[in-house]
This record gives sequence, structure tokens and C-alpha cells, in this order.
Amino acid sequence: MITVVGTGTGAPPPEDVLAGAGLVVGGRRHLDAVRLPGTAERVVLGPLAPALDTVAEYVAKERPVVVLASGDPGFFGIVRALAERFGPQRLDVRPGVSSVAAAFARVGLPWDDAVVASAHGRDLRTAVNVCRAHPKVAVLTGPGAGPAELGAALAADSDSRVLVVASALGSAEERVERVTPAEAAARDWGTAVSVVLCLDEARALGPVRAVAGPLARPAGWALDEAEFAHRDSMITKFEVRALALARLGPRPGDLVWDVGAGSGSVGVECARLGAAVTAVEKTRDGVERIRANAAAHGVDVRVVHGAAPTVLSGLDDPDAVFVGGGGRELPAVVTACARRARRSVVVAMAALDRVPAARTALLDAGLECDGVLLQSSRLAPLPGDVTRLAATNPVFLLWGVRPAARDEGVVQ
Repeated sequence: MITVVGTGTGAPPPEDVLAGAGLVVGGRRHLDAVRLPGTAERVVLGPLAPALDTVAEYVAKERPVVVLASGDPGFFGIVRALAERFGPQRLDVRPGVSSVAAAFARVGLPWDDAVVASAHGRDLRTAVNVCRAHPKVAVLTGPGAGPAELGAALAADSDSRVLVVASALGSAEERVERVTPAEAAARDWGTAVSVVLCLDEARALGPVRAVAGPLARPAGWALDEAEFAHRDSMITKFEVRALALARLGPRPGDLVWDVGAGSGSVGVECARLGAAVTAVEKTRDGVERIRANAAAHGVDVRVVHGAAPTVLSGLDDPDAVFVGGGGRELPAVVTACARRARRSVVVAMAALDRVPAARTALLDAGLECDGVLLQSSRLAPLPGDVTRLAATNPVFLLWGVRPAARDEGVVQ
């Protein structure tokens, strides 16, 4: 049997569990904090594979093993690796208080509506984009992905966010500090950080929930144009938006650009599906309209005032890009977006003359290109209680997909 004991932010492991152990595995600070039996072998966790091999030797001999971990070891912890290697039936898991639960307790907030992202041994950008998109996030940190790196990534576009850095939770050296992202970026936080909370404090107390986690995905998308403020019907129609969203595939952890955003309808819908969104718009009234539409739908959309492609150089690389509108700069805009998109670029055009150049730009950037001409007719009433079909303007929709993204199974 492998007994997995959560410690650090909760009670110390029971002495009777340790007393019978043939092998005790844990981080150096966990091992130093307990009294081990003289007959037990001690393995300090570093690389996981050698430690698991040692555990396997004891399991084969049916000798008891104790694994010490921080907080709740089943929450982004070692229980997953142990269960995959030895099977859940061999595990006796005794969880402690997770660092996430402890951090939220320290600041007096419920966390049933929080999103939790791990940057420990993982790409920090996913956690950064979750922080951009959601008002209450806990980030589990690691080497090279701590408060300073998180703050640096958020400093430019998260004026409404505060970071709560919780260090050495459950110890005499425990420290909980509120800082801005810029302040976090300017400090050396050492190695004792347990978790970082990223909060929009104005929205930190959400409504009572029946289901934990982030807000449920919307029941519908491709919303009617009437759901958005727009100018003179200058908005991506819902039929076009439906296919664009399918090809963009926005999801939590993604960053999506909405370039030439206009009303921001595509960007707002991507944000409703959990992605972080940066909308680029060259007109001042358009910028205010996008902000109003985002606020009306209760989502965060960063709006950048400026003309593409020039303004794009200062933005973080996106996972997916929607390019709306047209104009003479369209080929250059598509080229700039296609070179930097990690997964896909979708381009909507009303003008036939723009299609060849946009397609060439996608192909030249190494993307696989496809497209369709969308023509739809909507039901419209006529006098006498009868109905006709009213044609909408046809729109060309091109999309380019990076082959590596398709190979990795991230494109549906």
C-alpha cells in the first residue's frame, strides 16, 4: 500500500503512518519537518521517474510506502502519477488543505467560482490567458513561472487585476501580499511561493453557484446582431460568426485576436467561450463600442486602439485570429497575423478582389488554407401574413490552419 499524505498547509502526518513505513518519499522540506523511523529509506523528490522506480521496488516486495506532498495531493499533485503507475486501488490518500483553499481563506473569499491553472512544469501562457479572461483565478507556480513572470505578462493589459502572492502557507514564515502585476514583476519572490491569486476585486464576490468552477459555457453562440451595439449594420452577421467561431475554436487558456473588430462581436463571443481576447480597432468610436459590448455581455476584452498591421507588433502571440473588414492593407494584415498565430487565422471579406491576396498570404505563412462563400436568406414577413426570403450580402470566409496544430489534435 502507498499512503499519500497531504501536509504543509494542514496538519502534520500522523506518526503511526510514518512508524510502519519502509520508504518515505517527499520534498526536502517535507522530510525535514517529520520524524522518520530509523529503518525507513528516505528519497528526496527531484526528478519523478527515479523516485517512482524506487517506490515500485517496495511495492513489489509488499513493503509500505509513505509519500509526503503539499496540501491536497490529488489536486494537481502526485496522486495522478502514482495512480497511473500503480493503480488507484494501491493508494490510501489522506489529503490536507490545498494551497488554493488556504490562500482564498487568508483573503476571506469563497472559491467555488474560481478557475485554477497550473504553471508548474507547464507553459505559463495558458495561466496568463486564463487570468486575462476570468475575474478570479488561482495559479500554481513553479520555477520560471512565478509571480514575477506572471506579473510581467499581465502588467500591460490587466489594470483591473490585483495579484495575491501567498508564500510558505501553513508555516511560521507564511506571507500573503497584495501587489499590482507591475509590482510583482519587479520583485524576486524566492522559492517559497505556494500560489498566486489573480483577482478583479470588483467582481470577486460573484453570485451564488450550483456548479463549481468558471461560468458555464453559454447555451448558445452566434448571437443575433441585435445583441450588440453596432454602426449602420457594420457587424459580422450571425451566420458568418457561427462558422468563424467553429474554425477559431476559442477555449479557456487561448488568446484570440479580433483584428478590425468593428463592434467586437466575434471577440465578445470568443470571450463568452472562455478565451482571452484582444480586439484591435482603428476608430475611436469603435473602441468605445467594443468596450460597451464586452461590458454588456459580462466578459473581459482588451481593446487596442490602432491600425493593423503596425499595432500588432506590441501584442502577445495569439492562438487564433479573426480578421474582419478589408481595405488595401488586408494582405499585409493577414500576413502579419498568419506568421504569428499558433493555430489558425480566419478572414472574412465582402469584396471578391481581396480573396486571392488573402489566400496567398495564408499559404505563404505555411498554413493550410480552405474557404467558403456564405450566402444566406433570412425569413422576412410580407403583408398578408406571408413570408419571403431576404438575401444577406454574400461573404467570403477563408481560414488557415497551422499543420502542427492539426497534427497535435488541437483543431477540430
